[in-house]
Amino acid sequence: MRSFFKVKPKPTPAGLLTEFFGESQYWREQEDDLEPLVELIRLIRPLKTKNLESIDLQEILSFLKDNYNIRKQFSIYIKEILKDKKFNKILSDAAILQDVDFIFEVKKRIFAKFLPYQPQKNTLEYILNQVFYRDDDTIWINKIPLQQLEELYGLLKFKSIYENMELNSVLSELLFGMHLITQRISGRAMETDVIKMVPEFDDYESPFSAFEKELFQIEDKIKNSEKHFIKSNDLSYAHLLVLHKQCEEFVDKAFHNTSKYGISLRVNQNLLKIRQQLERLKFLIPLMIVDKENDKKSNGITLALYLIKYNCYKNNVRKFIGESTQLISYEVTQHTAKTGEHYITESRKEYFKMFRTALGGGFIVGIMCVIKVLLSKVDTSFFGHAFIYSINYAFGFIAIYLLGFTLATKQPAMTASALIKALEEGVVKQGKNAEKYGAFAILFARVSRSQFIAFVGNVIMAFPVSLLGIWLIDYTLHYNITATKWKSLLIDLSPIHSLAIFHAAIAGVFLFLSGIISGSVANRDKHNQVFFRITEHPLLKKSLGKDRTLKLAKLYEKRWAGIISNFWFGIFMGSTASIGLFLGLNLDIRHITFGSGNLALALYGANYVVSDSMLFWGIFGIGIMGLVNFMVSFSLSLGLAFRSRAISLFELRFVTISIWNHFKSRPFSFFFPTEQKNKSVVVKNYLSTEEK
Repeated sequence: MRSFFKVKPKPTPAGLLTEFFGESQYWREQEDDLEPLVELIRLIRPLKTKNLESIDLQEILSFLKDNYNIRKQFSIYIKEILKDKKFNKILSDAAILQDVDFIFEVKKRIFAKFLPYQPQKNTLEYILNQVFYRDDDTIWINKIPLQQLEELYGLLKFKSIYENMELNSVLSELLFGMHLITQRISGRAMETDVIKMVPEFDDYESPFSAFEKELFQIEDKIKNSEKHFIKSNDLSYAHLLVLHKQCEEFVDKAFHNTSKYGISLRVNQNLLKIRQQLERLKFLIPLMIVDKENDKKSNGITLALYLIKYNCYKNNVRKFIGESTQLISYEVTQHTAKTGEHYITESRKEYFKMFRTALGGGFIVGIMCVIKVLLSKVDTSFFGHAFIYSINYAFGFIAIYLLGFTLATKQPAMTASALIKALEEGVVKQGKNAEKYGAFAILFARVSRSQFIAFVGNVIMAFPVSLLGIWLIDYTLHYNITATKWKSLLIDLSPIHSLAIFHAAIAGVFLFLSGIISGSVANRDKHNQVFFRITEHPLLKKSLGKDRTLKLAKLYEKRWAGIISNFWFGIFMGSTASIGLFLGLNLDIRHITFGSGNLALALYGANYVVSDSMLFWGIFGIGIMGLVNFMVSFSLSLGLAFRSRAISLFELRFVTISIWNHFKSRPFSFFFPTEQKNKSVVVKNYLSTEEK
């Protein structure tokens, strides 16, 4: 049966080369010079790069070998579109931070993803933008065998990049790009905030200035030489590598000193940019070296691959955010790790001390529950309720913190970082994975039982205090404040009659954020030397005396980050419901300790007449809230701590297995202190190890 439709044959690279570069020389008639190259790359480009082993160009190479005229025309075409194209900005700018303002850089890169910046048409960047416009183009290009690239280089008769040093030539663009990077590094490394991070280099000449001078001398030598390159045994080249190493050590030392001096996001971005520029130079410097004739060809191909790679990655948002936030998150979690160590109980004495402090936390939360119900009676706007609720929460949480009491769900955000610090430092140094994960499981059991007893202390105290508070109000004022509200209080606790689980998850996110705020404030104060500023403040020393000023500085250093953290946690908790009402969304928070207090208020408001099912779901809901509060805040904190220390999440597999095995062998240790002292000596190293 004859087909009514002609099936258009699938285009092939050979067919396209024949069409454009055959006898008709159709490429000369194109309005868009780049169209033949764009179409050819589109045919070669694989649909998927994942799990791709290699890209074979043998069919194209064989075709070009067998067709001299097509090969000649294709060679002329490629050289024509690449002639005198500037590319130094790709070397100096592409895939390197352009602004130390983190938010601005993120917005710029995201915008460029959807509407890419288009440079002038006389630049190589314009050609690469049009031809290799996909982010994964560099992946499949690097899968092409080097032997085939060298064969293509020879077939198209490309000239060596070392042939001349004329304006806009390949070598002049390469050297200019390198010199531009070096000048930028030298200027940025001399900024006050950067120098402050490395006082160890104060008495020495800046390695960046020395590197810039040495590179300039080598460039001058290359320009004035007939060969336009140097050999690897050149003494100036060896000296340049030594200076480059010193520059890297400067940056590494600055990052290492963050544990002493803290770090701001701006300084972090400055150091990160210097590191990226040094890394770029590390790849470009060897391109000045030619030891044997074949190096000219391989260096030319390497430069081309670098240009494509840098241009493809210039708007990479994920990598930028990852690099920019890793060190900051490390410093933040480092603070929370130190704080979290105080929330992990080892002995029975510590265990019951945690119980007593949790009772104190439950006592204050019980009072806060009663006050919140009273505040709900105030006739005000959404903003008004958000404000007064937030103040109630904030003052209550700050009081719990300053009095040394414990709010159970505040612990996970802190203890997660302490656990990762343990995994990173403690028994890791012993080099035995089984022993490492086994000790980690013991530590996790301690964290678990610390959380458990804190939950118990909070819950069993919040209930009677709330009950006593509402009874006193009713007894003195003859007014049952929850007489009309008890039903909604009870329903809000039920996981099947309300969005209690979702609302508990929101509270878990806020718990995580409060831990981040605490670490951020501590890191900022360390970087800004607030402790030292207070101790040496002339007016404070004159009015309070040196001893009292020192005490004030120590009090600030110890407490201020926690106060700010708890204040913002109160703002988050108090304003969520009002924001939800304003937006028309069912947003609220559910917290295990407040759930216990609200259950007491609901029972009193109902005169203790509630159905068994509602009572069951209310009590069950409190337990579910606590579990969700813990899981959300702990998992978010754990993920951040893993990422900040560049530990693979793959390790979670071994950690989970180790914890499960320990639970099967000693389940009660997850709820009560059961280890003997001599069995926990190894784990003790976890909590005593400090950053070096």
